[in-house]
Amino acid sequence: MSEKFTKNKHFLKKFFQIALLSTLLSSCAVTPPRNADNICDIFEEKDDWYDAAADMRDNWGVPIHVPMAMMYQESSFRADALPPRDYVFFGLIPWGRVSTAYGYSQAKTLTWEDYIRETGNGGADRDDFEDAIDFMGWFISKTYSVNGVSKWDAYAQYLNYHEGWGGFKRGTYNKKKWLVNVAKKVNDRAYRYATQLKSCEDDLERSWFFDWFS
Repeated sequence: MSEKFTKNKHFLKKFFQIALLSTLLSSCAVTPPRNADNICDIFEEKDDWYDAAADMRDNWGVPIHVPMAMMYQESSFRADALPPRDYVFFGLIPWGRVSTAYGYSQAKTLTWEDYIRETGNGGADRDDFEDAIDFMGWFISKTYSVNGVSKWDAYAQYLNYHEGWGGFKRGTYNKKKWLVNVAKKVNDRAYRYATQLKSCEDDLERSWFFDWFS
């Protein structure tokens, strides 16, 4: 057996080991909750998510069910969610994405940078649930400050989230019937989440309290 063959064999073995490791790591990535229609089931499966949501609530005074309903609409709780591709030449050739939105919250790059600058959360990542829901708490709280929209109003909060504070003030959503319908769906889901959360929040709070002191 030649020295060259031995080296090639060793290289291929290393290559396949690395490829296998990469596959295993990707398979261990955070997956969406199995039952996204029930917020109690979500937090029972992803117990650290409730900790993050409770911290967001305490930091920003935002009820948990509102950003959770908005997040479901934006990403279906997928960490690596991306907006649709843009196409050119009569829709035949893919050309980047329609926006810079990314992650659980589908936060756009510039808005995310504003959040980091204002909060000092320099290590925040859009594909980290804790950072994403804190970002949404910040945005919802700021919407209350800028446009006077209640932090409990999932319908109007979602319109601000989609159109931006200036767009909401100008009423740009009035020309987008589809968006108004989506905002209604978000509001309905937020109401369901709020109702569900009442049935399990005491248990979740106890777990969060003991985890905080452990």
